[in-house]
Amino acid sequence: MKCLVFDSGPIISLTTNNLLWILEPLKNQFKGDFYITEGVRKELVENPLQSRKFKFEALQVEQQIEKGILKVINDPKIKSKGFELMNITNSCFKADNNQIKIVQLAEMETIAFALIYGAEGIVIDERVTRLLIESPEMIKETMRKRLHANINVNTSNLKTINDETRDLRIIRSVELVTIAYELGILDKFVVNIPNAKRELLSSILWGVKLNGASVSEREIDELIILESKIVK
Repeated sequence: MKCLVFDSGPIISLTTNNLLWILEPLKNQFKGDFYITEGVRKELVENPLQSRKFKFEALQVEQQIEKGILKVINDPKIKSKGFELMNITNSCFKADNNQIKIVQLAEMETIAFALIYGAEGIVIDERVTRLLIESPEMIKETMRKRLHANINVNTSNLKTINDETRDLRIIRSVELVTIAYELGILDKFVVNIPNAKRELLSSILWGVKLNGASVSEREIDELIILESKIVK
């Protein structure tokens, strides 16, 4: 089946930027299904519904689920594989002889879904998880700088994870909103100001960055320059 599977981070980023609605036209353009796992649904809906601060965001996500824009899959094989991946990953790195917990179950269930069902891509913003798939050798240095400690690596476990995930395609919320911009989905926000389209793209890229998307200022500048040549 043709599908994308979403981690919680990009959904949160879209929701807090009032952009969750773009999922429907993006899904129609993709001509496939958008999935979340049961673990991600709990993070996005069930848990925040118990709070005051995030309840409205949870209702917006639940609406997307009830409309069928986001499909929830509850498969014991995904949970089992997610536990396996989480346990291996969280035993890859030690700081001063203490194991470093670098991933959560929900994001590993997202990866498990992609491996089991052959998803076209994983929509995920979490930087360490993306490095685990794209550049695992960089995690040691990232951890060293973050923790200010010597990092020891279980190379066997890291290789196991890398071998399983190396072919997965990662998509960030930054890419999602850029695609929506390219397709004209966001054109209703083009207003009568100088460089209106450029300002629109800048606003949405900075919006998702400031709400958790892992993207550098340099990347944003490069995307704006690139898109200004593509979208007139």
